[in-house]
Amino acid sequence: MALSREQLAQRVAKEMQDGFYVNLGIGIPTLVANYIPQGMQVMLQSENGLLGMGPFPTEDAIDADLINAGKQTVTAVDGASFFSSAESFAMIRGGHVDLTVLGAFEVDVNGSIASWMIPGKLIKGMGGAMDLVAGADNIIVTMMHADKHGNSKLLPLCELPLTGYGCIKRVMTDLAFIEIKDGAFHLLERAPGVSVEEIIAKTAGKLVVPEHVPEMVF
Repeated sequence: MALSREQLAQRVAKEMQDGFYVNLGIGIPTLVANYIPQGMQVMLQSENGLLGMGPFPTEDAIDADLINAGKQTVTAVDGASFFSSAESFAMIRGGHVDLTVLGAFEVDVNGSIASWMIPGKLIKGMGGAMDLVAGADNIIVTMMHADKHGNSKLLPLCELPLTGYGCIKRVMTDLAFIEIKDGAFHLLERAPGVSVEEIIAKTAGKLVVPEHVPEMVF
């Protein structure tokens, strides 16, 4: 069956490496903070000026002054540091983030991403997404494979305004883990119980399917 938001975050957390500096975008990516492998040293960055973000707080540990870029209350780990958003974006723009995890509305076979605006709907602004895709080489997009109407979000070409062009190499959806290369989506793993046929049916862009597609391991 399709992965829950928490399972998606759990699988993305397995892509972390010891010593990584990681930026977590708004939405599903923020949940990754709860699943960092035990014993692994990873410093999570929030673009509003926090390096060393921890898991979400329990009710008795909430500090209303300690928030992430999505205005959610968070915790800070030992060794965390606080600084201005200007310094935070200097870190992002300078290429000092080892991994960026972003949400998206659409991704296409060229590795382009649309994540900040749906025409005709009220938006608060683009946030830091354009800086993140421009300043990072290692990006994982987390998203639902299809929208609530069953329409694919993995497309031949993005239809919404782009956040970045040709910058995404990996996508983790509720159905599959996919690599983007050579103008196509390449299926690497499938969610437990999800058939290859379902993934093919819900992928609008060109999809390359190997002979054997393993199930994800958590």
